[in-house]
Amino acid sequence: MSIEVKVPSMGESISSGILSAWLVKDGDYVEKDQPIYELETDKITSEATAEAAGVLKCLVAQDDEVEIGAVVATIDETASKPNPKPNPIDVPTVSLDQEPEVTEQQKSSENKETSESAVKISPLAKKIAEDQGLNVSLIHGSGTGGKILKSDVENFTEEAPQDVQTDKVINSSASSQSKDSTDRSTRETRVKMSPLRKKIAQRLVQATQQAALLTTFNEVDMSKIMQIRKEYQSLFVQKHGIKLGFMSFFTKAVVAALQSVPSVNARIEGETIVEQNYYDIGVAVGTEKGLMVPTIRDCDTKSFAEIEKSIAEYAQSAREGKIQLSDLEGGVFTISNGGIYGSMLSTPIINFPQPAILGLHNIQDRAVVINGEIVIRPMMYLALSYDHRLIDGKEAVSFLSTIKDSIESPDRMLFGL
Repeated sequence: MSIEVKVPSMGESISSGILSAWLVKDGDYVEKDQPIYELETDKITSEATAEAAGVLKCLVAQDDEVEIGAVVATIDETASKPNPKPNPIDVPTVSLDQEPEVTEQQKSSENKETSESAVKISPLAKKIAEDQGLNVSLIHGSGTGGKILKSDVENFTEEAPQDVQTDKVINSSASSQSKDSTDRSTRETRVKMSPLRKKIAQRLVQATQQAALLTTFNEVDMSKIMQIRKEYQSLFVQKHGIKLGFMSFFTKAVVAALQSVPSVNARIEGETIVEQNYYDIGVAVGTEKGLMVPTIRDCDTKSFAEIEKSIAEYAQSAREGKIQLSDLEGGVFTISNGGIYGSMLSTPIINFPQPAILGLHNIQDRAVVINGEIVIRPMMYLALSYDHRLIDGKEAVSFLSTIKDSIESPDRMLFGL
């Protein structure tokens, strides 16, 4: 008996998606709950799992657009699981009192299998690596715990020499063929824009066309927060099982600023101003598919540890393509940390219809004047982009000053002052 594999519902606003990758091959035997394909929509990218064990038959091609509810494959539950066939190895004839000789080829194969079996790699990245014959043990993983992601495999194929990438024997005559450098088609690569990238582009254009965007700046001394993290990090990890980062401090600082300047915690709907009396903060996360903004709910009631755990869990889910649509909806304000990529200063674009976004940047030791003396302090530039239709300049400056005060005097947040 065969069961149909249908594209699951992912929310009322999503009617179709792109089957961006098959994680198994047509005719493969799959186990129940094993990831079998990756679906990319204009909001999220997620993996679909097998509902039963059996032999999979693919009905649509990779990169095809599929409707919600469409049948993309079938699984034959009556098919028996194939027995793994051992690879035949030529064993040389030896005398009974002589140790068997292991060839260099066998040693290389065994070492490769051992090293690759210990590698943590996402299903999609593994499939791409297998298709290209790459040795995954040579690829550096940027995911959680060193997990290899799709982007790591793609960057490896672009940067590493061909003889390092793969164990295959390359025909020297084929590799020596040169291409005409004036042929434009050999110097460009055309890739179809993904649904998520399309949606990001549309929302950015929408924000710039429908909002009156303005950015105000300030700088903040990170000395006290860095001192607190250094002093209590080991105890914090020991008790909560997660590191104390900067984002929980800035999230709490944003909540304090929203409470101090309520006009920032609002949005425009037509000719109506909607005042929001809750504090669901979006935290921008960079993924190989693009920027996603999962929402941390009720940040005013969450502890520092709860905020750090929520951010870490959402970031991992987003990068692994397992985040849910509900995780991305309903935020009132967004924090974007470009500093982790080395950004010194930027003017972020609001996450429309939210009225404002806070941009964080890298921390640099700079000379500043304190009490009439020039001293060195770890400083960070802050940027607040906001919709000037709703927020006046005075309110924006006050909002950003409140964040600065909270970060430079973190005890105020710790004691609710």
